[in-house]
Amino acid sequence: MLKLSLGPILWFWSRQTVFEFYANAAEWPVDTIYLGEVVCSRRRELKPDDWLDLARDLKACGKNVVLSTLTLIESEADLRRLRRFCEQDEFLVEANDQSALQVAIRNRIPFITGPSMNIYNTATLKILAKQGLKEWNLPVELGREILEQLIKELQQEGLDLPAEVFSWGFLPLAWSSRCFTARHYNLPKDNCEFRCLQHPDGMELRSRESQELFRINGISTLSGSRYDLMRELPDMERMGVSTVRLSPEHQGMEAVVRRFDRVRRGEMPGTDPLQLVEAPPCNGYWYGKPGMDRVGS
Repeated sequence: MLKLSLGPILWFWSRQTVFEFYANAAEWPVDTIYLGEVVCSRRRELKPDDWLDLARDLKACGKNVVLSTLTLIESEADLRRLRRFCEQDEFLVEANDQSALQVAIRNRIPFITGPSMNIYNTATLKILAKQGLKEWNLPVELGREILEQLIKELQQEGLDLPAEVFSWGFLPLAWSSRCFTARHYNLPKDNCEFRCLQHPDGMELRSRESQELFRINGISTLSGSRYDLMRELPDMERMGVSTVRLSPEHQGMEAVVRRFDRVRRGEMPGTDPLQLVEAPPCNGYWYGKPGMDRVGS
């Protein structure tokens, strides 16, 4: 049966909100929980030791825990926090950029690659497997056809590298050294007043025709529509996908998790998860089409 994972929180939430969220998540039917700040190094509501304490609590609740690293590492301070995760031996580390990858390899610790890592072929996976790769995430812009080919090639090579697929939430598309949220408020990045706290699910960015194109989240740009591969789960299981990733949101996340749990158990709901969602979800990348497209009913 497919496993469910809860990806790292992409948004900036208060310390209390984060702890409450994971206290609830401990009771949800997810197998793996990713912890850590992956977007902005200025978001320090939780320090590395806080994440580690939280990881131990969730592990005690029976969850598999992975520590996620920043997607854009820019300073020595960022590297210190990264090393803190890579120097412990209790949990796997998710490398989200080349710096994290190199530190994990140098420390000879097993690691997972996140969906932001550019992995497009079997040759890359074979090299990383020799360096300690235990599981990998399909880049969000790739789809079913490429994934199926990669899984078949790995099987032919005799490599056991489980694949994980981002299957619900706003797609993280790009990162920049500039902070778009600070720019919106005419503030410098280094004195942003932590305005992201006012937008627990990011800021909508609409076209002149009022179409929601993107979602702004500090230095990160995400899709305007939620990616939803709930109805594609049987297809994933058939081709050998190990885990489907659900990206946390501020509200309604338990309903999403339980809906996906029902589907992986063979119960196809009659309606899509979260009927409260205003914009229709998208799934174009999975079918090799523009990401914002919706294929099927």
